[in-house]
Amino acid sequence: MARQAVTPLSTVSVVDALVTSLRDRVLNGELRPGTTLAENEIASAYGVARPTAKSAISALVYQGLLHRDANKPATVPRLGRHDIEDLFLVRMPLELEVIRLLSDLGNVPFHEAERAVADLGHLEPSTSHSTFVEADLRFHQVLVDAVGSPRLSRLYRTIQGEIHLCMVQTRHTLGRRRIAAEHGAVLEALRAGDTNQAVQRMREHLDGARESLRQVFEDTR
Repeated sequence: MARQAVTPLSTVSVVDALVTSLRDRVLNGELRPGTTLAENEIASAYGVARPTAKSAISALVYQGLLHRDANKPATVPRLGRHDIEDLFLVRMPLELEVIRLLSDLGNVPFHEAERAVADLGHLEPSTSHSTFVEADLRFHQVLVDAVGSPRLSRLYRTIQGEIHLCMVQTRHTLGRRRIAAEHGAVLEALRAGDTNQAVQRMREHLDGARESLRQVFEDTR
């Protein structure tokens, strides 16, 4: 009998596993805004060493999912309208430039981006809001990563966590059909080679998200 090739399995470190668990708890609302995450408490709750807890918390601070002042424990931030404005101040020019670069380079990841759009449309109505948001943001991350710049991808990930968090905390969404349609419209323009139209469609998509989030904060005053 011929010997079958062994399929390697990826190994997840304890720190990575802890980051994933804490991230999920923040984004599903179990750890609510204002919740304090002390290193010794996390270490005790998960049965890990304190340096492991410290590393995991630092990773989440870097992702924008936790906030920590000097010499104080980390907390889950409560984002407000000023955070929305600042996030889109960074996000808008970054993502529009991504569209221009991909179009100019002829390096649009159609297969991966279209799969992200399809995955969003296939989510069950009972899917958690956080999972829905993650599916929405995956489309944008695919486009950013396709540029092939490690620094650009790293920069985008530093704001993506906060984008996810603000959408979860406000229960915001433009609606599955609208998001899928607007994502698809961007890809349609890119496939046609119309850079200006693709940029304009992405601008309209992001403007719509920003205005919708602004309205949420107006309604909650």
